[in-house]
Amino acid sequence: MARVPAAVLNVLVRLRRSPRTLARHYRTRRPLPTLELVHQPHPWGRALGLVAVVLLGAWLGLLIVGNVRTPVGPMNTTMTLRPSFTGGTKINVSPLGALQLDSHHAPVRLDVNVDQLDPVRSQALVDHPERLSGLQEEVAQDVEHGTLDLAVRSCVAVVVGATALGLAVYRRPRRALAAGGLALGLLAASGGSAYATWNPDSVLEPKFSGLLSSAPSLVGNARSIVTEFDVYQRELARLVTNVTKLYDVTSTLPAFQPDPTTIRVLHVSDIHLNPASWKIITSLVEQYQVNVIVDTGDTMDHGTAAENGFLDPIEDLGAPYVWVRGNHDSRVTQRYMEGLKNVHVLDDGRAETVAGLRFAGLGDPQFTPDRSEKPGADESQEAAGSRLAAALRDWTTAGKPVDVAMVHEPSAAREVDGSVPMVLSGHLHHQEMEVMKLGTRLRIEGSTGGSGLRAVEGKYPDPIEASILYFDRDSRRLQAWDEIKLGGLGLTTAEVSRHLPEENLPGATPTPSPTPTPSPTPSESAP
Repeated sequence: MARVPAAVLNVLVRLRRSPRTLARHYRTRRPLPTLELVHQPHPWGRALGLVAVVLLGAWLGLLIVGNVRTPVGPMNTTMTLRPSFTGGTKINVSPLGALQLDSHHAPVRLDVNVDQLDPVRSQALVDHPERLSGLQEEVAQDVEHGTLDLAVRSCVAVVVGATALGLAVYRRPRRALAAGGLALGLLAASGGSAYATWNPDSVLEPKFSGLLSSAPSLVGNARSIVTEFDVYQRELARLVTNVTKLYDVTSTLPAFQPDPTTIRVLHVSDIHLNPASWKIITSLVEQYQVNVIVDTGDTMDHGTAAENGFLDPIEDLGAPYVWVRGNHDSRVTQRYMEGLKNVHVLDDGRAETVAGLRFAGLGDPQFTPDRSEKPGADESQEAAGSRLAAALRDWTTAGKPVDVAMVHEPSAAREVDGSVPMVLSGHLHHQEMEVMKLGTRLRIEGSTGGSGLRAVEGKYPDPIEASILYFDRDSRRLQAWDEIKLGGLGLTTAEVSRHLPEENLPGATPTPSPTPTPSPTPSESAP
């Protein structure tokens, strides 16, 4: 048998082994990556998620470490930045209430919590009253220092909070740092918006809201309000006293300050037989040193003779009472009012000078105690307003111009536009202030009786509302007004808001004052 050449034998051996070699070769190679369809998040979704992380982290950072404790004058305070849709500044005087200022418009609000009075600094002011003259400058410096500290701490708080939350959510340092940087940019933008919209004049028109914490235990539930109504009345009166005292203390910032020569007018309306109104009015007269009370009608509910005894407390309110008839007040009511001492009833354009202001008024032409709508009601109101406007022009021609006109319904009040500087009305059970086309200012008062017995008809009781109007004694023009609002039947909240006419705001052109006229006798009929 012939021998197979060695070269051929080697080739045969390699061919025999090649399948096993190839198999080992491919077993040792990495497998090719398989293609899979993976859902990638939408860019907008990723952006919204990042924004949510930034906002939540920044808020948590501010909540945990974003506050500064700083002394402001004799007080120890805590300053905090809080997210807000409206901005502004809120000064909390716990547990008495809060003072709100429309200081800026930005997505952050400055909260200042008055924690306590420092006994050492307070006693120093008592022992050295001459230091009070520099207290305003000291307070301004304290607030400036506290605000700067708060800004630095807030920057650190939002960056740390957003970064920490970003790291917990994304587990990627780059994403976490992006969240922190975005939070810092958001805070910087908010600060720029606050700076651009900063309104230092907001201290001229503060709004105070307060809560009498002891009232629930003293007043109780709705049943005890009925059975112990005298307690409820006293608590409402005490609430007015406490709130107005605190408002007077907290509004000593640079603002309109009534002086002893200012004429203070208390405007009430639509009492509707609510006996609590008399104690509230008495408290307001004492607290604000009211010179005259004006009532634009609907003191009664049905105008019957049986209701007349309700009016007797008017004689002891502590100030003259000027009154016009409303659509719930009858002629019987009017005659009874005319017999009360210290009451000035105005009708048919009659004018009287009370406490340095000249008033003229007209009773409501309708008597609708059942709240019915009579045909031609609007026309009768407009006709009554036209008659009053004619009487006002006659007084001006006679050299005895009227300072304030009084009617019950606003539709009648609009007819005197241009004939008098200011006209007061009620009827609508809510507060409004408007300057009409010809320059007459219309003030619509809310219900000082909280709509009386009708307070329980709606889902929520109507508030008890009144206003303090400040007039200059020389020009007899309105200088400012305070809106006072108390919670309705069974409620014990209170708000006091200061407002200034546009011409009295800083930088405005003052309205020319009329030439003073001789004071007429206090009892005159329309010419």
